[in-house]
Amino acid sequence: MTIRTLLAAALVAGLPSLVLAQETAKPDAGKPGAAPSATASPTPNSSSAAAVADGGMKMADSATAKVQFITTQPADTLTSKLVGLSVYNNSNETVGEIEDFVILDGKTIHAVIIGVGGFLGIGERYVAVSPASVTLSKKDDRLRALVNTSKDELKNAPAFEYRKKS
Repeated sequence: MTIRTLLAAALVAGLPSLVLAQETAKPDAGKPGAAPSATASPTPNSSSAAAVADGGMKMADSATAKVQFITTQPADTLTSKLVGLSVYNNSNETVGEIEDFVILDGKTIHAVIIGVGGFLGIGERYVAVSPASVTLSKKDDRLRALVNTSKDELKNAPAFEYRKKS
């Protein structure tokens, strides 16, 4: 099993701000006539998912944690579907491409690395954005990443020093 496969599995459990959320309306049982409130749909193995998310991946010479299996949901998204995904702004302009993710402490996505500018990889630079600033959408049955920014704002953002794996 490759590190990319392991990361993909771990990130699916820890991608709450990038996952296509499903919400259901749930009336407030304690108050008659109260307006429904939105709550995230629980996963069947939410206790297992929470245990994995709390523990995260670790650096060590041998495995110490017992394997836990997770049930995924149709709205869950794999990182393999996100890396290389074009990023659009609200004007429907292509502003970059998702290149990678920064994982904090082996369990939390800290940043999404977006390649901006350049042509065919020449002159491209990278910026790190908060996962909360990236929205996923399906349009015409295709996954899209959206950010609320302009090309110029991304080009002028602080650069992230990044060397792609060759």
